[in-house]
Amino acid sequence: MNLPQAFCIRMENYLKEEYRAFMDSYHAPHTYALRLNLLKYPEGRPLKAFPFALRSVPWAEGGYYVSYEDHPGKHPLHEAGAYYIQEPSAMSVVPLLSPAPGDIICDLCAAPGGKSTQIAAGMQGRGLLVANEIIPSRARILSENIERLGIPNAVITGEPPERMSDHFQTFFDKILIDAPCSGEGMFRKDETAIREWSPANVKTCAIRQKMILEHADRMLKPGGVFVYSTCTFSESENEEMILTFLEEHPNYTIENWQNFFPKSTGIISCKNLPEAMRLFPHKLEGEGHFAARLRKSEITESVEKRKKKKTTERKKPPVDYFDFSQKYLTGSDDSVLQAYLHTNANFQLFGNELYLVPAEMISLRGLKLLRAGLHLGTLKKNRFEPAHALAKASAPHDFFQSFECSYETTLHFLRGETVSCPSDFKGWTPVCYEGLPLGFGKANNGTLKNHYPKGLRKKL
Repeated sequence: MNLPQAFCIRMENYLKEEYRAFMDSYHAPHTYALRLNLLKYPEGRPLKAFPFALRSVPWAEGGYYVSYEDHPGKHPLHEAGAYYIQEPSAMSVVPLLSPAPGDIICDLCAAPGGKSTQIAAGMQGRGLLVANEIIPSRARILSENIERLGIPNAVITGEPPERMSDHFQTFFDKILIDAPCSGEGMFRKDETAIREWSPANVKTCAIRQKMILEHADRMLKPGGVFVYSTCTFSESENEEMILTFLEEHPNYTIENWQNFFPKSTGIISCKNLPEAMRLFPHKLEGEGHFAARLRKSEITESVEKRKKKKTTERKKPPVDYFDFSQKYLTGSDDSVLQAYLHTNANFQLFGNELYLVPAEMISLRGLKLLRAGLHLGTLKKNRFEPAHALAKASAPHDFFQSFECSYETTLHFLRGETVSCPSDFKGWTPVCYEGLPLGFGKANNGTLKNHYPKGLRKKL
């Protein structure tokens, strides 16, 4: 691997006696992993139930190493939202944020969605996740991943940081800043990162990161927490960035990463900022990463003066949706979907598209939106047609009827083909594989008309 000379010189000065081991790691293949979707498996899933061998990633709940040759991205379980394929070191950041049910969280640079979906798993459908991505093509991928994993309480925006901080001043409990960076930690995985690297780009990234941090500060509540992370080794983008921020913002303190991880993971402390953490490919099975957790001080006077957010009365759903829900939804209260439906989330129409917007969300006016919460479906003439997102966010027992497919039938369904079903099934039916909804079919006389979105259909 032909690494940039300026990068090698800098890394040798930083690592000293460890430099040779670091360079040797570039001759090893990069690791491949997946993260179990804990919204679907809150108690985990027996490893023997998977069709490929898995080994635990020590720093991430539900994280497992898997062989690339097993092609987990081409398995129906991936389409069913059972897991997210994610670089293992990237899984280390969200545990440092420590998301919990009821939190109001922003993932400020969210695409393609690995960390957003990991945050959502910790929230278990309660609270508000605002996932933001400014690049439209990447934002669409983010939206698709949020939908595939069945996340009901996410609002997806496409705004620059300055627009976000204007709209969400002192609003969030927690913010993740997985900052755009020079990507040095991905050199072993992605040769494009090598070609695009230069000392000038490192400086450009540092300028952008400092700006993003300033806007994150405006968005964070007093007493709130943000985690800053990169997938690069550059000190100017990592330790120096945080040290400068702390010097310029004395109302912040850094919290020790070791309080959030088990021992013996291979993660290490930074040399000149021991409260922050580093992941190196010669120290563990993963690529390069940096992360630091900062807390904003609580200002008592401001908290006392702040007015409580007025709760608005929940809007009633349109009649056609109400009729649909009465006919098809069981109303059971033991799933992520039902927990979310029973909150004070508001029904809101965007044209004929009906969404359930998280109760914690402030005005959507003026925001560039890709997803305003859970897309329930479309109001058509005298009827309601459920959205793909409603199927993905559900469990089979959320509906009075659901159809569990064999492996072969699942492949036919994912290709967009009509499949057979029991003759007593009528109307909208979640089509499931191993207990996970793939999408909707509409049953009539023993046949399921396929409503799997055309843009997602594929041969596996």
